[in-house]
Amino acid sequence: MPTCVIFEDEHLLVVNKPPGWNTHAPSPYAGEGIYDWLRYREPRWSRLAIIHRLDKETSGVIVFSKTELANRSLTQQFTKREVQKKYVFLTDRKPKQSSVTIKSCLVRAGEKYVSRPRHAGAAVAETRFESAGEQSQAYGGCWEVLAQPLTGRTHQIRVQAAEAEMPILGDILYGKTDARRMCLHAIELILVHPANGREMTFKAPVEFGEDPAMLLRAAIIEPQMTNAYRLMHHTHDSGTGSCLDQLGDYLLFQSERPLTDQQLAAFGRQMSSTNSKALYHKLLIRQTATLPRSETSPKLITGKAAPDCFAIRENGSQFELSFSEGYSVGLFLDQRDNRRRLLTGYVSGEFELPACPEVLNLFAYTCGYSVCAAKAGARTTSVDLSKKYLEWGKRNFELNGLDTARHDFIYGDAFDWLRRLTKKQRLFEIILMDPPTFSQSKQTGVFRVEKDYPKLIKLALPLLKQDGVLFASTNAADWAPEDFLKTIEAAIHSSKRKILQRQYFPQPPDFPISRREPGYLKTVWLRIE
Repeated sequence: MPTCVIFEDEHLLVVNKPPGWNTHAPSPYAGEGIYDWLRYREPRWSRLAIIHRLDKETSGVIVFSKTELANRSLTQQFTKREVQKKYVFLTDRKPKQSSVTIKSCLVRAGEKYVSRPRHAGAAVAETRFESAGEQSQAYGGCWEVLAQPLTGRTHQIRVQAAEAEMPILGDILYGKTDARRMCLHAIELILVHPANGREMTFKAPVEFGEDPAMLLRAAIIEPQMTNAYRLMHHTHDSGTGSCLDQLGDYLLFQSERPLTDQQLAAFGRQMSSTNSKALYHKLLIRQTATLPRSETSPKLITGKAAPDCFAIRENGSQFELSFSEGYSVGLFLDQRDNRRRLLTGYVSGEFELPACPEVLNLFAYTCGYSVCAAKAGARTTSVDLSKKYLEWGKRNFELNGLDTARHDFIYGDAFDWLRRLTKKQRLFEIILMDPPTFSQSKQTGVFRVEKDYPKLIKLALPLLKQDGVLFASTNAADWAPEDFLKTIEAAIHSSKRKILQRQYFPQPPDFPISRREPGYLKTVWLRIE
């Protein structure tokens, strides 16, 4: 169960949304909102419905319906203003009154809403504000204000708080004081249960003092199941091109430049808060093929050195990592949710994976996909151009108690082996392809993902059984999602095959997508006739 879940029963799912995460995806190829992420995570959540929304930067209690009964009941309660909502926010302006109620009309003006006097025919927004009247020393001397919206207009609390001359701290759109986050939190929600008629109160603690990036990770990561994920992602979290990963007991910082003293001090605090044993640093280098392993491997900065190989947890599975094997440590964290789909057999809605299938994993690397498929009962065939990585993959199988003798590990060029397997008349229920953006082999020469993906698909399709599932992925940052999907679908159609189901996924929430930094990872699951 994700740690963001406050309550669940047959009819309701109540969660504590962290700041910086949309309620739902703002566009088809944007990052998933909390609603999308939940809906595609568990089969029992496939019919979730949005009843109300919180702004991206607002945190706190939000309820989703799971049944038609709950949907009707909650919609009616919100429409009739029977649901009681309480928010708390910080302001750096001393409230002029301990209690005030503001009624006004909100009118859209570009990206903002403005408050206007009430007039005939216009919908009225009404909010009650209460202040304790004392500065909160816990929050740097700001004032804490309770807000109770009696209506449900967009940006209502934010607009009317600014109108009352107590703008919310960190609300760049309506206030003037910057902060690490917009300090507005939905602290309480009171509603009537749609089935039994009982009044229910849901609360989420206020955490304005916590790093918003850490709150997002805490909301989605189950620490007993997963201890490897991204803590800080590029521009979205760091304001730079650097990133920070939690890899079990170790932190790995990646940047284009050496660490500064300020960064080292901050990571020292991070090590303490995460109980990490050491901090490693990897310089992001574009051309690594000609460099020795010692120059591309992460370097120990502080703490106790990791062993040559160590294990991490992901969705209850174990994987071996290493800081001494070159540029990559052994697992791509941004594919965590897709590996989980192989474990659970659930992609979305009515899209489920075949039970106990034959799985072909191309460009298998250290066989992360294969491990998850095998744990779910599949018989896997992993193909890779590196003997070292295939041996690494076998160790991952053994870490998870899987018998490698029941699975195939094939060394060689993927294009060459697709032809060979076709001649052998092998068939698979699932084919997984996550090729590098660029590679080179003696058999087929240079591979460039945007140019050669169609050829790869056309060679793979004869091996895919009718109604089989094809998983296609790329991390080519400059390849637009729309163009990637068009390329994949055109290759399938030109092979005289028909797409029955399609489900697209971007990178997971701990790799946030924003206007400043669009998503780079594009993945799609396809059921093909």
